[in-house]
Amino acid sequence: MTRVVEKRTVDMRVIGEWVEPQSRVLDLGCGRGELMDYLVQAKQVQATGVDLDFGRIVSCVQRGLSVYQGDMTGFMRAFPDRHFDRVICSRTAHELDDPAGVILEALRVGSALTVGFVNLGFWKNRLGALVRGRKLRNAVYTTAWHESRPANHLTIADFEAFCREKSIRVVRRAHLLGDWRTPCPVLPNLLAGYALYDLARP
Repeated sequence: MTRVVEKRTVDMRVIGEWVEPQSRVLDLGCGRGELMDYLVQAKQVQATGVDLDFGRIVSCVQRGLSVYQGDMTGFMRAFPDRHFDRVICSRTAHELDDPAGVILEALRVGSALTVGFVNLGFWKNRLGALVRGRKLRNAVYTTAWHESRPANHLTIADFEAFCREKSIRVVRRAHLLGDWRTPCPVLPNLLAGYALYDLARP
């Protein structure tokens, strides 16, 4: 198992602990459907995914998953308040044109929202940018600047400030060290490589 696959597995386990069995789940930026497939198998959820990439949608369909290709905000607007028990936005927020709008709409359409993201404030990321003076290139940030989609890289401090500003209630947090497995007990903005948040409306 590669380190990237291992990190994805740990990420899914943490999210799975927060998902209620047989609940209705919406996965925003569902990718190739690994997380949805895991939740269907482990928690027997009713899962729906949204992604723009056609190839990823095809992979989801091949897994037998229910997916929609298109704009996630437009898709969510078709549903009433709290239609889903949980909305998941895992490793997606930094790639969105309007992350605040998507998060607020997800909190409307879902009773709970899980957001997971790589912490740009992690000390290795800071050191790498300082020493090299160039865009980060590592196992997480794999592409050169000219191969990358527009991104809004964020830190744990950024996200905590956003939640306070928008009066979003943080139900629980999971900050993981650089191995994405071990809990980070102190100084998460510096020492955590990955963060997961369980959010709700006030």
